Amino acid sequence: MEILTKILSASAELFRQYGFKAITMDDIARRAGISKKTLYQHFANKQEVVTESVNWYKCQIYDECVALIQGSENAIEAMVRSSELMSQAYKQMNPHALVELQRFYPETYDIFKNKLLQTDVDMLKENLLQGINEGYYRDDLNADLMARYRLEISLIMFQPNLLVNDRYDMLFVSQEILEHFIYGIVTPKGEKLYQKYKDKYLKQVSK
Repeated sequence: MEILTKILSASAELFRQYGFKAITMDDIARRAGISKKTLYQHFANKQEVVTESVNWYKCQIYDECVALIQGSENAIEAMVRSSELMSQAYKQMNPHALVELQRFYPETYDIFKNKLLQTDVDMLKENLLQGINEGYYRDDLNADLMARYRLEISLIMFQPNLLVNDRYDMLFVSQEILEHFIYGIVTPKGEKLYQKYKDKYLKQVSK
């Protein structure tokens, strides 16, 4: 693994586990197994590490989502499998990570959110249109609007003390949001198929 990838992988893991505020350049160098001098040869400061590692992690998740979607038989399976991937990520994520990113690195947060709007909305929109054509989603859906709605309600769970707190964890909230969304868009045929894939994929995540 080349040094740059080691740095990005290590920093993304640290930020995901502990948030953005507490992690130092020393922590990143230690986790990557390199000297602090080597780290500064690639990045001038922590701001640069944050920006590049967030972008790198987003690309990793996106590529995995694309692979899952391409390997799915229909829109429902693609929706459930991509949601399973995100649920696995949420299980490993500090619930305050995105809040800290927005508070302490607002420019990076804006870039992150804009990329979500550019990539994830398009991906969701394609899924909704596919599901409508397959007869699994209602044919009166506004695909663009519902794709944006799905993304926005997903971001809500990163607001501190609103949903994710001592009562609810991120995994539970993410799965409840998915259920709310799915049952609002599926046809009776789609609901039966969703139950099949829910039992196959999502129950494994909860364990």
